[in-house]
Amino acid sequence: MMSDDKEFLYPSKWIANASTGVRLACELRMRIISGMVKKGTVLSENKLAVEFEVSRSPIREALKILASENIIRLERMGAVVVGLTDQDIKEFYDVRLLIETFVYERIVQMDTSDLVSDLSKILEMMEVAIKYRDADEFSYQDVLFHETIIRSINHSYIQLIWNNTKPVMESLILLSMRMRLQEKHDDFSRILTNHQLYIEAIKTKDREIMIQALHQNFDNVQNEVEDLWKSQQMLTKGREQKR
Repeated sequence: MMSDDKEFLYPSKWIANASTGVRLACELRMRIISGMVKKGTVLSENKLAVEFEVSRSPIREALKILASENIIRLERMGAVVVGLTDQDIKEFYDVRLLIETFVYERIVQMDTSDLVSDLSKILEMMEVAIKYRDADEFSYQDVLFHETIIRSINHSYIQLIWNNTKPVMESLILLSMRMRLQEKHDDFSRILTNHQLYIEAIKTKDREIMIQALHQNFDNVQNEVEDLWKSQQMLTKGREQKR
């Protein structure tokens, strides 16, 4: 059982019912993507088991999950951190763009009234999260917003691709939103406006509006990369201040 006394980067309430191995993978993924665990670091099963106060079995499960995402490499001496490059992050957003453009073309053939209602509710939750300066809740609702769109077309293989990319994407969004809350709070109004554009495009089935929404969302990838590096700097400063 993982100790609840430690300070974790990944929100524990998001994975309260997950296995210990999955919870460990979520935390280690955040530490790697945030830069707390550097590229080239060797992750020892024994040391991780001691740190997280668990047996080696869930550690092995966690490392297998991270290896499947290509952010670590399993070797005989242990797991070596590969991390994410700028190009990796851009490619993740390329995959999201491919998914969402495909999904929209299916959505225009559907009755979207229920979907519009669901998305409007999620957008309200995002607005509440900003009101209370809760970056984690905003991130959760942001991911849910896009996942709700993707699930609406009931396409099993598109869902499989989304599920495979979601863990890393979720971590990137979470780190970015935490940084923005502290340093770029005004940017949240732009994000909310863009999500309203998504809803309008789905409601009216207007491709021009969807193209505008996609451009505003995905042309911002370089800013996402810069946000990640700023987030890493903030975490580093935080650790230094606690010493």
